[in-house]
Amino acid sequence: MPANRSTLLRRGIAAVAALPLLTLAACGYGSDAKNDTTTKVAAGAKKTDGLDSVKIGYFGNLTHATALVGVQKGFFQKALGATEVKPAIFNAGPSEIEALNSGSIDIGWIGPSPAINGYTKSGGQSLKIIGGSASGGVKLVVNPKKIKSLKDVQGKKIATPQLGNTQDVAFLNWAADQGWKVDAQSGKGDVTVVRTDNKITPDAYASGSIDGAWVPEPTASKLVAEGAKVLLDESTLWPDKKFVITNIIVRQGFLKEHPKAVEAVLKAAVDTNKWINANPDEAKAAANKRLEIDSGKALPAKVLDPAWKSIQFTDDPLAATLGTEAQHAVRAGLLEKPDLKGIYDLTILNKVLKAAGGSPVDAAGLGSS
Repeated sequence: MPANRSTLLRRGIAAVAALPLLTLAACGYGSDAKNDTTTKVAAGAKKTDGLDSVKIGYFGNLTHATALVGVQKGFFQKALGATEVKPAIFNAGPSEIEALNSGSIDIGWIGPSPAINGYTKSGGQSLKIIGGSASGGVKLVVNPKKIKSLKDVQGKKIATPQLGNTQDVAFLNWAADQGWKVDAQSGKGDVTVVRTDNKITPDAYASGSIDGAWVPEPTASKLVAEGAKVLLDESTLWPDKKFVITNIIVRQGFLKEHPKAVEAVLKAAVDTNKWINANPDEAKAAANKRLEIDSGKALPAKVLDPAWKSIQFTDDPLAATLGTEAQHAVRAGLLEKPDLKGIYDLTILNKVLKAAGGSPVDAAGLGSS
């Protein structure tokens, strides 16, 4: 691979890492979430693995609702006993990976591309994917006055959240499938890719500076509320309409030193997903309440309701789709062919699933053993 291609991923990571966070916390990576009555430690509870706290990272996206609901409804705190849950919120995958590597967080919810990048950049030493969380929730939404069919996307300006992020890779791969040529680094070609932070994408759409966007929820539904139309749901491009959008990762040192704490968090995640799927309306409200606590603003029903419907919550990491997403990044020139063997360690998750009467999940040949 030419030198400019081999350095592209690093440039992308440096660029997105510079994006503003919600607020600056003492750790310099993410903003500390506020505590409320749902996260108080139960009287008489004991510490897990002797830890005073476990630091959990996630994004303020509905695709991270397992974390949002788990924090808001106290599932994590209940599982960890007297070990305090300390949530931190991130806007960018690279910043969360940096926080994990530095020890500012222990466990995180994150998309597949940052997980792949973090694992490969460290030579397989930094993190493990230990569970799944969500599938779906990504759409191509467009200005219906300018784009009426998929072929009309050619020649238009389409936003993605970040250079090299999960949605950016997916859109570049889809564009290549249409036979269009796009320079991944500049975003210029038969279609123009405009890397735009999700927080400002609706304003960019309203101003006419973009014609559409390939984005996760709730940004997609925010655009629809502005008059955009859904042209394509990414789930339709995948077998069984399932693909990983959010994983659970852990710092390898923390996994080795505190397996009981990791097991507690995974048990809480499994319990949370079970509760979400059994109580979708209550779960939707809990996720929205957590977004309001973390960001100061809840989502209106016209955004929340359609966004929630497009996301599936699952304990299965859908490992085969992560391998495919890595291939898409290689095809786009954003990543050299990675060695992902060992990126998954699903041992504890499968132990938790078995205890709950569930079926084991598979690492698709990318497990630790």
